[in-house]
Amino acid sequence: MPAEEFDIVILGAGSGGYACALRAAQLGQKVALVEKDKLGGTCLHRGCIPTKALLHSAEVADSVRDGARYGVQATFGGIEMPAVHTYKDGVVGRLYKGLQGLVKGADGITYVEGEGRLASATTVSVGDRELVGRTVVLATGSYARTVPGIEIGGRIMTSDEALQLPEVPGRMIVLGGGVIGVEFASVMRSFGAEVTIVEALDRLVAIEDPAISKALERGFRKRKIGVRTGVKVASATQSDEGVRVELEGGEVLEADVLLVAVGRGPRTADLGYEEAGVAIERGFVTTDERLRTSVDGIRAVGDIVPGPQLAHRGFAHGIFVAEDLAGLEPAPVEDVNIPKVTYSDPEIATVGLTEQEAREKFGDDVSVYEYNLGGNGKSQILGTAGFVKLVRSGPQGPVVGVHMVGARMGEQIGEAQLIVGWEALPEDVAQFVHAHPTQNEALGEAHLALAGKPLHAHA
Repeated sequence: MPAEEFDIVILGAGSGGYACALRAAQLGQKVALVEKDKLGGTCLHRGCIPTKALLHSAEVADSVRDGARYGVQATFGGIEMPAVHTYKDGVVGRLYKGLQGLVKGADGITYVEGEGRLASATTVSVGDRELVGRTVVLATGSYARTVPGIEIGGRIMTSDEALQLPEVPGRMIVLGGGVIGVEFASVMRSFGAEVTIVEALDRLVAIEDPAISKALERGFRKRKIGVRTGVKVASATQSDEGVRVELEGGEVLEADVLLVAVGRGPRTADLGYEEAGVAIERGFVTTDERLRTSVDGIRAVGDIVPGPQLAHRGFAHGIFVAEDLAGLEPAPVEDVNIPKVTYSDPEIATVGLTEQEAREKFGDDVSVYEYNLGGNGKSQILGTAGFVKLVRSGPQGPVVGVHMVGARMGEQIGEAQLIVGWEALPEDVAQFVHAHPTQNEALGEAHLALAGKPLHAHA
């Protein structure tokens, strides 16, 4: 077949790829969008959306189970996983249908279903079709990592298989204490399973401020979620009866299922990247701040670019590349200003530098304040514990990090991102009125205290 020519050819239609396509089309570009699986990628079908639907089911289960605490007489009869999946899949299906409509209705986008491969610096091949672009954007996303020596199958699974569990296991071992691991641990504990997390590093969610890790571990232990940190798995075997996990040191754990949740790897192998001259390091595509690869005319976005593997980072990358190619000169996407939320119970929301990172960058003049949610009215109503921790670059400097843990803290991250992104001083934020009683008020009170005028806290 003759080659088809486009302004931009995008390989991968996940968060970064479809965002780039939609924005480029808005800017008058002719785009080919290639996807071998489903439009929307991991986030929509195997990541963000289905897992958060499960987390909402878990929240409802906890509310019913604890109803008497709030004067509501309710009986918790258990979890029907087929019904949970019907709810979850319905959410995914509605979003998928809407996204399909957006792409189909966009002038300038040609959607190509099939397995694409980078054939040259300007060409993506899909079967017998050749798609030629002035620019090629690599957006092939990520996959669930596994552990050498542990075979996936049966009772041993990754997050992909865990999303389709036919029933709640009596006991689950989660290998990995990062975001994916703690979210699934939170879900399954709420569903009634006995859960134990095994993490090789010395704390859970190790990318977060250590104070966040400690609060999460306290919250999990209160929920009777077992936590083993600083220990590696020596072996894992399964039988008809269950899974047997031996830890280094000799301790043996037994469960019905083992979830391997050790993060996600970049999907770059066997796609023609290196043959076309694209520089790869540890499986990731290396780029400059404008997401240009080592090959002129090839950009990369999303999970294959080193940094936090987050859907909203992929969205931002895709939009940035589309606008950059159109000559709009957008500001680069800075990873430090990208908000992160872990939707466990307790919930974690952070943006900016940790205390340690700030001290490495600014020295010992860094100021830190931690506002305990015990003084927040809404937190008392919700029965949640946690804190808002602020990190300031120095006695007179702006806030460079906001770290929050507790119920509904993810909903406060928008303001926190603005504070860090716009380099606000505590005094700047303190003058704004935060509604009472809300969780958001905790963010305001923390800044009041750091500005030297605490209301319900000590300076």
